[in-house]
Amino acid sequence: MAGRLLCYNFRIQTHDFRVRAEGVKTGMSSKKTNLRLVGAFAAFGALILAASCTGFFVNPTLSSLAVGPATPTIETGTTDNTVQMTVFGTNSDGSTSTDPSVTWTITPTTVATVSKTGLVTSVATGTATITATSNQNPSITGTQSVTVTVGCIQSITLTPTSGTVTTNDPSVQIAANAATCNGSADVTDVATWTSSNTNLATVSAGTVSILSGITTGGTVTVTATIGSITSNAATITVSP
Repeated sequence: MAGRLLCYNFRIQTHDFRVRAEGVKTGMSSKKTNLRLVGAFAAFGALILAASCTGFFVNPTLSSLAVGPATPTIETGTTDNTVQMTVFGTNSDGSTSTDPSVTWTITPTTVATVSKTGLVTSVATGTATITATSNQNPSITGTQSVTVTVGCIQSITLTPTSGTVTTNDPSVQIAANAATCNGSADVTDVATWTSSNTNLATVSAGTVSILSGITTGGTVTVTATIGSITSNAATITVSP
């Protein structure tokens, strides 16, 4: 704003100076040479001002993209199986844009697909990464992960329901199978797993692992959850 006022005031002062110079030139012909020089300098100053003031009005350029919503989860099937992605741009001057021009892509397409407008549709369970690429500057991108889980879950069953982990045999694999309105589905990789005692053993994607360095054993119960549905418990004996 200060730069714009400076340009505006300087333009007015330059114009006034030139007008005064012309008036003096008309009334005092004996100073024609000096006035011509003054007029030339005034014109030169106006050209410099025009060039410098152009810099105050340069259009901002896109500097970054952010994709939302954050880590959405959708389901397989025909209900709750889509999510509309959004993109938010930040420009070089700090201004923002809620609708920058982008191209949407997603990988892998075996998990979900994306339309030209950013609508993600589930294909199979798993996690996919969606990318928005600026059409103005393709080197600028924004990404977000999308999780696809099984929809219409009625129950989740763990197998086996018992096992043992030791220092010499430190892990055991448990599978989670969901009964849904569309049939059964393996949800081992997409369920949220819980161990009742992470000081003895942890669990991730169905793999129960003994905690390194423990000296006292015990038992832990392991469950898998998707949404509001929690599985039966598997009991794991932990022996150092």
